Amino acid sequence: MQIGKQIKDLRKAKGLTLQELSKASGVALASLSRIENGRMTGTLESHMNIAKALGISLAQLYSNIIMEDKNIDLQSKKERSDVFVHSDKSSYEILTSKVLSKKMMPIMLKIEVGGKTPQEETRPGTEKFIYIIKGRIEAVISEKSYELGERDSLYFDASLPHFYKNKTKTLAQFICVISPPAL
Repeated sequence: MQIGKQIKDLRKAKGLTLQELSKASGVALASLSRIENGRMTGTLESHMNIAKALGISLAQLYSNIIMEDKNIDLQSKKERSDVFVHSDKSSYEILTSKVLSKKMMPIMLKIEVGGKTPQEETRPGTEKFIYIIKGRIEAVISEKSYELGERDSLYFDASLPHFYKNKTKTLAQFICVISPPAL
């Protein structure tokens, strides 16, 4: 059983509508619908809020979840819908589905001319690998700068404060792989 089916079954067993669970949990109706229909997994925070709204523990919510044995996830460009905008000049797109059931999370970052990502710091034990496809970026990790151009890569401890900025006159596009997945 997947998380979406589990949530749907529990919601129906409690006699709640999708709208009622959305309101009680604070999880957006569209997101909740996508989770229940297997189009996204949601975040740990959303799972905790859903469990609380259902009157159960997170362990109970996860109790019947079986991870799929399938380690193959082919996803066409048309199927990807999870694009997140950091600002008007930077965004990222998750390149696979069901990221919380995987050991790594590949994303495509795009930074427009003069743009930068917000500073991030993930939990200890999280690592990132970036590979520049197009343009040039400056990766700032713990106040130290690294200039990267096309085909350059960088691997680092993502629990250190870090951000990326595009200081060139063209779009910067790069792949970032995060392990374990962190949203």
